[in-house]
Amino acid sequence: MADRPENRVFGKKEQQHIIILASGDRIRHMTIRPWMLAVAFCFAGMFTVGYLAATSYLVLRDGLIGATMARQARMQHDYEDRISALRAQVDRVTSRQLLDQQVVEEKVEKLFQQQLALTERNGKLDTLLNRAGDAGLSGTAEPDQQPAELGYGRRADSAPGLKAIDRLLGRSTAAAAPRQASAAAVAYAAPGESVADRTDRMFSRVTLSLKDIERQQLSRITSLTAGASETSDAIEQILARNDIDVQAAGGTEAAVDAIGGPFVEPETGDSFETSLGQLDTALNRLELVRGTVRRLPFANPSPGSQVTSRFGNRTDPFVGRLALHAGIDFRLPVGSAVQATGSGTVVTAGRTGGYGNLVEIDHGSGLTTRYAHLSRVLVKAGDKVDTGDAIGLSGSTGRSTGPHLHYEVRRDGRASDPARFLSAGRKLSTYMN
Repeated sequence: MADRPENRVFGKKEQQHIIILASGDRIRHMTIRPWMLAVAFCFAGMFTVGYLAATSYLVLRDGLIGATMARQARMQHDYEDRISALRAQVDRVTSRQLLDQQVVEEKVEKLFQQQLALTERNGKLDTLLNRAGDAGLSGTAEPDQQPAELGYGRRADSAPGLKAIDRLLGRSTAAAAPRQASAAAVAYAAPGESVADRTDRMFSRVTLSLKDIERQQLSRITSLTAGASETSDAIEQILARNDIDVQAAGGTEAAVDAIGGPFVEPETGDSFETSLGQLDTALNRLELVRGTVRRLPFANPSPGSQVTSRFGNRTDPFVGRLALHAGIDFRLPVGSAVQATGSGTVVTAGRTGGYGNLVEIDHGSGLTTRYAHLSRVLVKAGDKVDTGDAIGLSGSTGRSTGPHLHYEVRRDGRASDPARFLSAGRKLSTYMN
């Protein structure tokens, strides 16, 4: 069969991709056009870019603490490698110079003791740094105004100990032969300088580097300790203005970690251990005061809602006489979620006289909170709740003129002004993790 004229003149017509959907006697078809594929590829590319951006954000936000710990680990491994090479080189030198053998061995042993002490300190420090990071603290050592002066007119740089060891061993970017390293080590000595003097100078440089690391660690520990103490002081001052004793309020939590034993005078002479102990004490104190804040009712039961009636004497809306309003009222439509303002145990959940549907939570330390006129109660007596948990839905049950939440804070059974706790909660949020 001969081709149609239009095929010979204009060429073969491009075939289109069609999707046919059949359901019983009903048939639908859809033509897949090139621009549809282009749009689909664009959406896929945008999704991929967004996913990679979100993943990068999640990975990099904790990079500060991770990078610091990784840098310390790398420096530790580098010191171990360099010191091992230094000891091998010293052994080769002292084998040719028996008179200085004992001196060199003593200095190597001393250097290893310093390295072991540094390794042990890093282990203790890592644990406290993790706790400080979880508490939202970050301490950075202040850099020196001027680098430390080293022998022969040389100054320390970012890694003085490692580079000094490399120079003494004759290392370069390429691995040098043992004979070349030995020759470089001998050539490094000044004219007329004995082997003992050279080793003294060599180990002094490494010791200075180790001491510089120790100084930076102490500076960071001091900074973290000061930050934790300042935060704890600020929280305790706010709690004290609300007549809350942290030690008394935290007694229940402190009993979990109860410890004891005979009194022994503390060890003296190790400033690093003393600083670690002070940081541990400061972090324990910070955790205690923050735990107290999370347990007590400092949150808002309905964030963003308008307060329609405050604590104090007012005209009763039913009898028209002056009466004490034992809490504050929040304007809320029926069915709005009501949140617990602190962690604790539900002691009442149900209909209670003029309160209507009531939830009462015991937060310990003599403090309880009441949430009244609820349309629905979501908890039952004996339940444990945390700050922010939904405990009911607002309504207008009981002695109420319209939908709202009546919120009370009671100390040892007596009504207290909830506004004081809400104000303190806004201030405390600055110091919480």
